[in-house]
Amino acid sequence: MNNVLDIVWLIPLLPLIGFLVNGMGRKVLPKSVSGFFGSLVVLAAFLLSCLVFIQVKNGQTHTAHLFDFIRIDSLKIGFEFTIDQLSSLFLLIITGIGFLIHVYSTAYMHDEPAPDFAKYFAYLNLFVFSMLLLVMGGNLVVMFIGWEGVGLCSYLLIGYWFKKNDYTNAAKKAFVMNRIGDLGFLLAIFWLIAKTGHVDYQTIFSQATLDKLSQADITGITLLLFLGATGKSAQIPLYTWLPDAMAGPTPVSALIHAATMVTAGIYMVARSHALFSLAEFTQTIIAITGLATALLAASIAIRQNDIKKVLAYSTVSQLGFMFLALGTGNYVAAVFHVLTHAFFKALMFLGSGSVIHAMGGEQDIRKMGGLHKHMKVTSITFFIGCLAIAGIPGFSGFFSKDEILAGTYAHAPWMFALALFAALMTAFYMFRLYILTFTGTFRGSEEQEQHLHESPSAMTIPLVVLAVLSVVGGYIGIPAALGGNHWLAAFLKPATGEVAHHLDHGTEYALMGISTLLVLASIGFAWFKFKSYQAEDEPTGFAKILVYKWYVDEFYDAAIVKPIRSVSGIFDRLIEKKGIDGFVNGIGRAVNYGGRQLRWLQSGQVGAYILLMVIGMLLLFIIQFYL
Repeated sequence: MNNVLDIVWLIPLLPLIGFLVNGMGRKVLPKSVSGFFGSLVVLAAFLLSCLVFIQVKNGQTHTAHLFDFIRIDSLKIGFEFTIDQLSSLFLLIITGIGFLIHVYSTAYMHDEPAPDFAKYFAYLNLFVFSMLLLVMGGNLVVMFIGWEGVGLCSYLLIGYWFKKNDYTNAAKKAFVMNRIGDLGFLLAIFWLIAKTGHVDYQTIFSQATLDKLSQADITGITLLLFLGATGKSAQIPLYTWLPDAMAGPTPVSALIHAATMVTAGIYMVARSHALFSLAEFTQTIIAITGLATALLAASIAIRQNDIKKVLAYSTVSQLGFMFLALGTGNYVAAVFHVLTHAFFKALMFLGSGSVIHAMGGEQDIRKMGGLHKHMKVTSITFFIGCLAIAGIPGFSGFFSKDEILAGTYAHAPWMFALALFAALMTAFYMFRLYILTFTGTFRGSEEQEQHLHESPSAMTIPLVVLAVLSVVGGYIGIPAALGGNHWLAAFLKPATGEVAHHLDHGTEYALMGISTLLVLASIGFAWFKFKSYQAEDEPTGFAKILVYKWYVDEFYDAAIVKPIRSVSGIFDRLIEKKGIDGFVNGIGRAVNYGGRQLRWLQSGQVGAYILLMVIGMLLLFIIQFYL
């Protein structure tokens, strides 16, 4: 076909077909078929995305109008897809990382019964479909459909093992907290429709439409959009659902945390950059929120002992860095970090799944140690991921993280200092995790040690691929200071605009040198502190605060959950049971009682019936003559 952009609708359709086939055929399909087909449709979507990316790189963009979704008087909302530089890049991330996670899942979930196995892959395919809909949507309504779709799929996947109450509670928590943000997103859409009558990107982000909006409109709309992004991308105060999402299978954690759901908020803000660039107050809120989230989550990760919880809070912290970049107007750096983070965070989540698989389900890093000699591929690839997220020169995270730090320094040096501190904590807790897991002596049981083994190739091959990407992925954004031309910035320029801040090369060299030296010092400190790790006493003081995650969940429970439950209990007793139920049941009791009393009139005695007839006639005469 001459122009693959004409069939872009096939990209989301393929995972949807996988969902329908695996979902409806889950009781008859063998595991080999459901796993293969579920992976195949995502691979096909990835190959199509590659072709689309090539055409976009050559200067072709496309808007595919499929049909009119809503038509009411002057309001016309089409079901349409927009393919440009930003969406084509996200298509590669979603389908590429998604395919690797699907392949990994075929081995990780092999113990599941065939119907549940097929159901799992149906959910994964639906997740990928929803995320593709989100990034391909040509207007805010189509984006919102995908936005809600990934929220639903996160609920299904986090609560996949629904027979465990903790897992279903985690799924409900994710669903409810996302609804809070989603309400903000929906109100922003209504506001735009009321003011402009449109929701498609080309119209609402045009200069003619922006001129119709007052500064109050722009600030209100962007704040509501940011509220939506806060829920989906786990920023303060709506971040607590994300660590609890670890209840789902490990590949689900990789899918949610690395390449799909949590990056939706960054994509939405970057897509709406024309609005956000005009809202200085909103950008300040975004930057401060991102910085605070990065610091808070990094401090919590330092004292977590569950291998997946460390990675979960690491994700929240890295998302904070991305929002810091968005808030300082550096949209390219935010998208760049989405890309590199997808590589190394997917790598580390899948690596943690390999460790958990070998440990028979154990997730406490205090009971691990010395796993390198048993799991060399997992250990080496995980180590590469740690180097990348720490920002060691030559690895992907170095380029994207330092671009965020440089932009932050140009915007506000005090923000740079705090962001650098968060980056140092990142290096410390990631190498604490690696050292306690893979070095030293094994601290688990003898039975666990006897069963330690490297994971099968279906799990290790995706690790190797992601490890390679975690090394080379950053070279598409080499800054001019290092002799590059930042290909990614040039590619994204039509979709995200110019880079907001520029520094002279000398300042950039100084910032890179300072951050690299301090990161190496942080890694060295972690090595000396944990290389001879022994069992620790129960934490006290500030360490206990970090172990209990600053008691944020407890605060929410006391300040929000318990009062709502108490009020709900009162409403249930007084309004629901005594009021509504009492009224409805009272009508039933009244009819029942009246029926019992009236039945005595039907005695079967003719004399009584004649007497009643006479009485009735007398009453009629009285009414006729006297009333």
